[in-house]
Amino acid sequence: MSTPITFGTSGWRGLIARDFTFDNVCLATQGIAEYLKAELANTGSPIHGRKPVVIIGHDTRFLGPEFSLMVAEVLASNGLSPILCDRDTPTPVISHTIRHRKAIGGINMTASHNPAEYQGLKFSTYNGAPATTDVTKPVEAIIRRLAESGWTFKGLPIGTFRCPTLNPRPDYFKQIHRLIDFKILKKAKLKIAVELMYGTGHGYLDTLLEEAGAKITLFHNELNPLFGGHHPEPNAEGMAEVSALIRSGKAKLGLGLDGDADRFGIVDQDGTWLTPNQILALALYHLKKNRGWTGAAVRTVPTSHQIDGVAAMFGVKLYETPTGFKYIGALMESEDIIVGGEESGGLSVKGHVPEKDGILACLLMAELVATEGKSLGKILKGIEKQTGEFHTDRINVRIPADKKEALLKTLSQGLDKVGPFKVEKFITTDGYKFLLPDGEWVAFRASGTEPLIRAYIEAKSVSQLKKLKSACQKLLAV
Repeated sequence: MSTPITFGTSGWRGLIARDFTFDNVCLATQGIAEYLKAELANTGSPIHGRKPVVIIGHDTRFLGPEFSLMVAEVLASNGLSPILCDRDTPTPVISHTIRHRKAIGGINMTASHNPAEYQGLKFSTYNGAPATTDVTKPVEAIIRRLAESGWTFKGLPIGTFRCPTLNPRPDYFKQIHRLIDFKILKKAKLKIAVELMYGTGHGYLDTLLEEAGAKITLFHNELNPLFGGHHPEPNAEGMAEVSALIRSGKAKLGLGLDGDADRFGIVDQDGTWLTPNQILALALYHLKKNRGWTGAAVRTVPTSHQIDGVAAMFGVKLYETPTGFKYIGALMESEDIIVGGEESGGLSVKGHVPEKDGILACLLMAELVATEGKSLGKILKGIEKQTGEFHTDRINVRIPADKKEALLKTLSQGLDKVGPFKVEKFITTDGYKFLLPDGEWVAFRASGTEPLIRAYIEAKSVSQLKKLKSACQKLLAV
């Protein structure tokens, strides 16, 4: 095994053929299988007494079907009952299927928005949520023990194992119809450009929009495991073709998904790509003002406080969690949460799965436009008249490994100032976050895999953002 199998914020990922091999996938799956069997035998576990069904799926990446069948074979050899989705399947759909079928968990072969040379294995628990550290740590310990003992799996020739299959789409579509107002969408007859990035969103987002009476123009809805040579990420660059079409006047709204359809990208009527931070604020605004939903909201530490401003407008309680949707999902399971999300493009809502759902996020934004008859940008401007403006940025600074720890130690001890800006509060929930005057802040998080520190910055004006960015760059210059 070239590198240890560890689970990050969203599963285990690695380079295909170097780290992500069939042997390592078998090893990781055996670790999960042993964990699940122990939980089934534990009378205090939520899955005790359930049928040992495990939902398996994959995105459109290289060898996704073959890796999935290998996972199924290992699980079956442990007396568990794997069921494989009948085609490449969005991550939120797998999450919903786990809950709907009352499975004991799910394994999804996806590396999300990572480049094509990566594959990944994502383990979700019985409630459809990404496995939290109290689950993945024991699984990692089992994997280490197996590796040290020389455990191997001798299976059938790759791709030949036969596994029961299911079509998860009908049940997921019923769920979406419960959450989205299709009557309002049908009345609006929106013209929408849709970026599917060669991913699993095909046949999901486009079909749902067609059911809603939208006139859609599709980009990259065919299968391509190389993702056209680009990262399958619906950021400003990834949504560039959609923006161009909208500026030409052929569409009024742009919606996009990443490779496994758990992240979203939104382009406004003027061709402007809106940040996930802005979309999260708009989602809370819509669900509270237009839908009258009750409950709280939750965001991660490095996510914009713009949603805090909307929460304050409506008297909604706001929670802050560490980075990773698994923390948001856990809170959504235990508290009454209207909407939860993060700056990297993840969002879910009350009554849905405790997992990111880009399909749902896109449909919510279409519903908001249809409901208010205004562009998202105009709605944002109206919100900002009450909350003030929020300007965000993120910078990645490479730092030599020998200096990275020293810098992190300095940050961990707190700072009186960030450049000329006085620190009013120091937060260590996740990384190091410094609250500054006038609601501005900066946060620093170290990459767990690279000699890199990420700085997240939020200011109330463009000029202040530039000053804060400069201060962070100087602070990280070692």
